[in-house]
Amino acid sequence: MSHPMPNFFVVGAPKAGTTSLYHYLDQHPDVYMSPIKEPNYFANEIRPELFSDEMRPAVDADQCDLQRYLHGPMMEKRFGGIVTDWDDYLRLFQNVKGEKAIGEASVCYLWSKTAAANIQARIPHAKILMILRDPVDRMFSQYLQMVTEGRIRVKFREHVEAALHCHDVKVRGASLEFGLFTEDVKRYLDRFPGANVQIHLYEDYRKQQAQVLAETFRFLGVDSSFVPDTSWSHLQPRVPRSLVIGQLLKKTGVWQRGAQLSPMFVRPFLQKLAVKPRGTLKVSPEDRRFLQNYYRDDILRLERLLDRDLSAWLQ
Repeated sequence: MSHPMPNFFVVGAPKAGTTSLYHYLDQHPDVYMSPIKEPNYFANEIRPELFSDEMRPAVDADQCDLQRYLHGPMMEKRFGGIVTDWDDYLRLFQNVKGEKAIGEASVCYLWSKTAAANIQARIPHAKILMILRDPVDRMFSQYLQMVTEGRIRVKFREHVEAALHCHDVKVRGASLEFGLFTEDVKRYLDRFPGANVQIHLYEDYRKQQAQVLAETFRFLGVDSSFVPDTSWSHLQPRVPRSLVIGQLLKKTGVWQRGAQLSPMFVRPFLQKLAVKPRGTLKVSPEDRRFLQNYYRDDILRLERLLDRDLSAWLQ
């Protein structure tokens, strides 16, 4: 008896709307999405033994939780996991009930130098979905997420400067290289027919969401008239007014306990005191120019590769 396998992949880019896309695709009656977003199976770079000694205890504990999840009913969604065994990977699709489009989403597949070839070797007729984002905005969005999670407490320019001198960006999340798209995109265009690769720009995805989703459903061969509920925004940044105090509150658990214990009517007021308004979370003109210069050559190469105007990314 053959096991259901995925026939399409959302491969990235990081911080370009893939979490929202995963949830919108998952609502379609003819689409089955892996219950784990980010199983990372086809990226050889994402393996427990490759993480730093500092991170290994947390990674190993998560691997134990992952095994319990994979051998259970998997009715609840799980964000993230490092699935390294093929049989375990196939378990992610054991609940397929005749859906036409079967997919998973792992944003590391775009920057990974091994994922495209590994997918092609196992599933040569797979369809590939990408969303590419202005690399400066993408970098800033990842920075905001790290601040929200309490992982860093430096200003954006300091984070960028540190990333320039980090030689382990893929594991440590410095993230500058995640915006160098040309070679990443080319790996998929070299291995899959053009008709099997659909590339959207994040800016179009945000402004013309209904149209982009309909095009995506058509690409996957399912009913393009289906309209998912897009009212919920995923992974929105909640950046503390003070980076140092915010990180301390998160590390001590006060942030989480305060949110849980305070009355519902008080929470919007407390959040207003503790968190910066989203409209103020912007890249300074100086930092934008600095990063545009860093990404300029790659953006121009990507323009030629895709035959698409990306001049807005340099304005």
